[in-house]
Amino acid sequence: MSELIKHECGVALIRLRKPLEYYQEKYGTWQYGINKLYLLMEKQHNRGQDGAGVVCVKLSLNPGQEYINRDRSVEQNPIKDVFDKVAKSLKKASKRGENVNDVSWAYENLPYAGELYLGHLRYGTFGRNSIEFVHPVMRQNNWKSRTLVLAGNFNLTNTDELFQKLIELGQHPKNYTDTVTVLEKVGHFLDEENQLRFRQYKNEGYSNREISPLIEKNLDIQNILENASKDWDGGYTIAGLVGHGDAFVTRDPWGIRPAHYYVDDEIVVVASERPVIQTVMDVRGDQVKQINPGEVLIIKKDGDVSTQMVRVPHKRRSCSFERIYFSRGSDKDIYRERQQLGRLLAPAILKSIDYDMTNTVFSYIPNTSETAFYGLMQGIRGHLLEWKKKQIRSRNGNITEQELEEIISLEPRVEKIAIKDVKLRTFISDDASREDLVAHVYDVTYGVIHENEDTLVIIDDSIVRGTTLKKSILKILDRLKPKKIIVVSSAPQIRYPDCYGIDMAVLGKFIAFNAAIGLLKDHGKEKVIETVYKKCKAQQNLPKEEIVNYVREIYNQFIPEQISSKIAELLKPEGCSAEVDIVYQSIENLHKACPNDTGDWYFTGDYPTPGGNKVVNTAFINYVEGIEDRAY
Repeated sequence: MSELIKHECGVALIRLRKPLEYYQEKYGTWQYGINKLYLLMEKQHNRGQDGAGVVCVKLSLNPGQEYINRDRSVEQNPIKDVFDKVAKSLKKASKRGENVNDVSWAYENLPYAGELYLGHLRYGTFGRNSIEFVHPVMRQNNWKSRTLVLAGNFNLTNTDELFQKLIELGQHPKNYTDTVTVLEKVGHFLDEENQLRFRQYKNEGYSNREISPLIEKNLDIQNILENASKDWDGGYTIAGLVGHGDAFVTRDPWGIRPAHYYVDDEIVVVASERPVIQTVMDVRGDQVKQINPGEVLIIKKDGDVSTQMVRVPHKRRSCSFERIYFSRGSDKDIYRERQQLGRLLAPAILKSIDYDMTNTVFSYIPNTSETAFYGLMQGIRGHLLEWKKKQIRSRNGNITEQELEEIISLEPRVEKIAIKDVKLRTFISDDASREDLVAHVYDVTYGVIHENEDTLVIIDDSIVRGTTLKKSILKILDRLKPKKIIVVSSAPQIRYPDCYGIDMAVLGKFIAFNAAIGLLKDHGKEKVIETVYKKCKAQQNLPKEEIVNYVREIYNQFIPEQISSKIAELLKPEGCSAEVDIVYQSIENLHKACPNDTGDWYFTGDYPTPGGNKVVNTAFINYVEGIEDRAY
């Protein structure tokens, strides 16, 4: 993908179901669990490079011993930094001459010798890139069954409502963020569950000391989450640990955010992405299950594993951007879907090049669009095969050897044109710096384009802002002097803000939105902008359930091809001699390629939750009033 889009944090959870001695004997190390956590996080580093954190909970320590340990980092390479911290105590003990392979000693003395681990990778879509925003977050208490640790991949659209409810409960939240809101909301009902159980067992005649293990054994995680999450509007996968050893992972009822797990008699593993578990645990895809929308995976202190419903599931609206770009392409289904996205673009591309294979070069923008490119070329070659058969049949056997050879030998011209020199996302975090350096991110292969004759077709995952295209890619491609450049997006036009975990919340930054506004002005339809603004303003203070997405009216004035043409006009750099065309995926083809993941609100404005309409309403008001803040 040519543009930096922060998004989709990643979670990883490990629960060892055997004593540490078991892993020492079978695998040669008691560090089996923490090693698996490291691999899960490293193989999900695509999901978060702003920060990382890990927590370990020990289940069998005596009072007075530290049973929960946490490390977090916002350093340049946060995963490495966190696990360097994890290894620090082990290295120090080895230098002192301690027998760090003695499982009993390690369990008593080393902070990350435990049975339960939770890891998190952060891409910050809101808030400063500081340690306080990095998960896992904690709510500690002297009663282990009241201590709570949370880490998640989530964004809630109604933090304002939830924040106010916490105040009404008498709380004083320390920050106005959805992370603090979720932590305190779950923590409140965890406290209530503890209090309820305490009174129950006290009335039954148990002593305080006897009551604690009874609470731990019978704590109702499903009930806690049902009460805590009933007002949450958004997409989420939230993992949690309770201090005494219970663990859980819950998923939103629309299935917007992903969550997968694997269970055997040795271990429970949870991660955001299926192929990560497959690789780390060396298991088949069908052994890795998905946490269903609205359900929670519960792992009790005794190792019992179950799934229970927390919220009634709605129509599944899993994020299609996961399929197009965010998730690892090594997942078997995602790989096929990305190929299909490219394959379905072939007819539109053939039409745009007027079926001229001789004078067209096909390429892609590295690296994640490569799979869609393979699919595109399969579609192109399929067309070419039919053309060859038609040509040969039309000769009725009257064909020379040379003519036959010319027909058979015709193949699409495929070249590696764009080369990514710099990993932009690893060191650029703000828009000003990105714009200053973006022109130097890509280089090109010289000498393969026939100057002023060839059309260059180049595919990318999506076009959001168009900044990199205008300031870098189109400029350097134009140096090759093609007659025409066709930029192909395997995703449809991104028209509406996301509010469920992707950093696409400001309407004025979307090139498709700017193109639609430009077309309205070109056609003397500025009154549409004013009318939509008045409609949005009139419903600004309505409950989110009553808000309508009137921003659709901005786009309804034009067909997608008109907007694409305007986008091409806006993105063509000054001084670019090549003709520039933009071809987008259609909504219909998106759903053909990704039939099971129908979340398409950033393309269609069809939000799965009421809070989505509230967000797009606010985003448009912000645009008209010149406010650049996030809309939720």
